[in-house]
Amino acid sequence: MAELSASQKSGGRSSLKKLSVRVDLTAMVDLAFLLITFFMLATSLSKPRAMPLAMPVKGSEDGPVAASSTMTLCLGKDNKALWYLGMPDKPLTTPKIIDYSKTGLRRTLIETSKEVFKSTGKNMMVIIKPSSHSVYANMVAAIDELNITEIQSYAIADISAKDIDLLKQHNAF
Repeated sequence: MAELSASQKSGGRSSLKKLSVRVDLTAMVDLAFLLITFFMLATSLSKPRAMPLAMPVKGSEDGPVAASSTMTLCLGKDNKALWYLGMPDKPLTTPKIIDYSKTGLRRTLIETSKEVFKSTGKNMMVIIKPSSHSVYANMVAAIDELNITEIQSYAIADISAKDIDLLKQHNAF
């Protein structure tokens, strides 16, 4: 509580009253700690989430990957992606446009991975090629889908002129 006490000084030329003010800050400190406690408990502190990315050790290359077990995923504009098996010069499958949904990219990865394992006996390798018209969220969505479908081998590469031509043919560039 605030108190105001008056005391008189005597003996000088004039009699002056000196007022001293004493402010009790206990209530304000209590309120501050209550607010701090409330906001600490009411808000959830978000923890940064990071995706582990394994990079190959220099000199430990397993050799080239066969075109029959390689899937190329070209990221285009408007949340579209183009995929095909093989190399861009001679795709083994017809290039197709998909989206990043469960019925788009995820289903394609699962079905194609099963087909590749059935025909070659090897796990599928995915090459992700982002174009200049794709957004960063598409890259993250593609890597998330690879992790969800448990595809262990993938690489991020620069997009080639042939891939850009394929994207232009399908109106995704």
